[in-house]
Amino acid sequence: MTEINLHACLSGERVVLEPLTLEHTAALSLAARDGALWELWYTSVPHPDEMAAYIQEAMKSESLGESLAFAVRDKLSGLVVGSTRICSWDQANRRLEIGYTWYAKSAQRSGINTETKLLLLGYAFETLGVIAVEFRTHWFNQASRNAIARLGAKQDGVLRNHKILKDGSLRDTVVFSILDSEWPAVKANLQFRLLQHKE
Repeated sequence: MTEINLHACLSGERVVLEPLTLEHTAALSLAARDGALWELWYTSVPHPDEMAAYIQEAMKSESLGESLAFAVRDKLSGLVVGSTRICSWDQANRRLEIGYTWYAKSAQRSGINTETKLLLLGYAFETLGVIAVEFRTHWFNQASRNAIARLGAKQDGVLRNHKILKDGSLRDTVVFSILDSEWPAVKANLQFRLLQHKE
């Protein structure tokens, strides 16, 4: 099993990805309230009252070596603006997924997601040595699908009736991926997009 430092932060120019702990509960609850994100039926953002349980579930998965969860802190404001994870980590086959990503409405389309993905993908390919990174989203979450495509990920397919959601509806899941051979070009694209956000 690959050894990872669960206490390591990933830091860029605009964001710091901090290992997720219960100390982030209040800040993430505030972030979720910015846009009432839990009301978007096609996302899995927890209600502020459920944030502690959400974090505990992430920490449990982390303890099993299946994931690595982060709080996303905006360096400019100092505020925690969202959360993201390395998850579904199949160490034997050197694959993982980047998911459970959500941001306060005010942090969306700000460059924060671009740098967050640059940090996570760099960590996945350059430190963990994976050969593929997956992204999955709800068929009806067009904003998420567009954001994943802008990263340079390619759509692999659609898993129909993939999950039963809390409200009983069925989720079709769109699967995207980036391969290790594609990472240099994806990295250059993300770095270029970050420069554009600075102008």
